[in-house]
Amino acid sequence: MSPSVIGLTVVAAGTSMPELVVSIGAAIQGLPDVAIGNVVGSNIYNILLILGLAALVRPLTTTWTTIRLEWPVMALAAWTMHLLSRDGMLDRLEGAYLLAGLIAFVAWMVRLARKEVPDAERESLESVADSRAGATVGSWARSVGGVTIGVALLGLGAHLLVSGASSLAADLGVSQRVIGLTVVAIGTSLPELITSVLAAWRGNSAIAVGNVVGSNIFNVLGILGATALVHPIPVNLRTIELDNWVMLGVTLMLLPLMRTGFKINRWEGGLLLAGAVVWSWTLL
Repeated sequence: MSPSVIGLTVVAAGTSMPELVVSIGAAIQGLPDVAIGNVVGSNIYNILLILGLAALVRPLTTTWTTIRLEWPVMALAAWTMHLLSRDGMLDRLEGAYLLAGLIAFVAWMVRLARKEVPDAERESLESVADSRAGATVGSWARSVGGVTIGVALLGLGAHLLVSGASSLAADLGVSQRVIGLTVVAIGTSLPELITSVLAAWRGNSAIAVGNVVGSNIFNVLGILGATALVHPIPVNLRTIELDNWVMLGVTLMLLPLMRTGFKINRWEGGLLLAGAVVWSWTLL
């Protein structure tokens, strides 16, 4: 698969795991503002903070495929989430609808990726896959063990983050919504930050941009979908009236930045970072 598709699917899914565990944990613990604020805040900071920093490290080249196919899915996902939340609740049926959208998106991207791979290269990849199929039992055991330990640590970290965020909100006298939109959202976005900045530093703009766009899609369709399916989420009125619109606004703002010369320049990265500072100052 191309680097942009890998960034949109595999990398985005992996870096979105903290958001998944934190949002589900927050919803189960009766902290819906943290659960939704985590997703909405992560999407806002992914664009303003992470793409801004990555563009400052090195200007990010964008592709026509990202602009024509992938950005519209991100914008449509954000708009759909806003429409579904306007009644003040994301229920299990709406969660299933969002998850179905994610499955359709991933299937579509994989299908497009397979079409892009030449026949000779596909045969080479299939031979590598066949050789990996004969891996030893010990190798599989190590892989499963690593995944199990990683999931356990992720769950523990998510529990500590949600508990700490709730206590922090009480100590500072601010709402759980604000803590979810800032502290929790930035905390769970650290994998995206590291991935995109390193990708930009190594000159792999496709991964850097694809990781952010893909993560935003996964956050809305996958994270909110799975969370609502596990536990219906009440939606704060302030989220409907302000936060969702900010998320939609920065999503729309990203399009002209990507289309101008098919590159996000350093000064545009600085503009995005300034937006992150203003948004944080407004909340706090």
